[in-house]
Amino acid sequence: MKKQTLYAMIPARIGSTRLKMKNLALLKGNPLIYYAINAARESGVFDRIIINSDSDIFNQIAERYDIEFYRRPKELGSSETKSDQVVADFLEKFPCDLIAWVNPIAPLQTGSDIKSIVEYFLDQNLDTLHTVKNEQVHCNFKNSPVNYTLNEIFSKTQDLEPLQPFVYTVMMWRSEAFMESYLKNGQAIFCGKVGYFTVDKISSIVIKDEKDLFLVRNIFQTRDRNQKEEVKVLYDTLAEEISHV
Repeated sequence: MKKQTLYAMIPARIGSTRLKMKNLALLKGNPLIYYAINAARESGVFDRIIINSDSDIFNQIAERYDIEFYRRPKELGSSETKSDQVVADFLEKFPCDLIAWVNPIAPLQTGSDIKSIVEYFLDQNLDTLHTVKNEQVHCNFKNSPVNYTLNEIFSKTQDLEPLQPFVYTVMMWRSEAFMESYLKNGQAIFCGKVGYFTVDKISSIVIKDEKDLFLVRNIFQTRDRNQKEEVKVLYDTLAEEISHV
């Protein structure tokens, strides 16, 4: 059987209403988009990794990290542009069997996460996949209960059926199904057989504004501090053992 081609598309619009030029915001000395590039590469599942942007600034980023760059049409760079349009345009320029939208604002997503998502997509023989997270919390919609009732004992959160908000860290499609739906219906985000992959709380964090950026910077700092402490404990332990030899 012919191997299916799988491309990673990393969309990077230069404009952003909530956090200016967020894809270039620095985290540990690297631009935010670097972490998506690194995770996609470490997953080991993609034939090509391509930044899709309306700005040539990201061509320099692509060259720095040795991946490909596609300059999308200017009209697909506004905040009004739909995801369907971006994917359809990309597939016309880069035909492939499968496409994964790897979100550049999810810096805590790992290569292992992406590999698991792709494997699930293939195992379930899906046409569409969206990442979600589990939230066990009492919720309302327009002031009405969603996952609890008013005439029962208030449930423990751990007993609630989880709600599953979308996190958009990765979206995947079978290209043929996507284009067929897009050309026929003008939309294709949910085409063919649709599935959902649940990611953990850390992987699901995306940066949309300054508060999100502050949160992720603190997570990175905590991780670094913990790693240093682990190294120090190991060093002290080894030093003590050696002193007794």
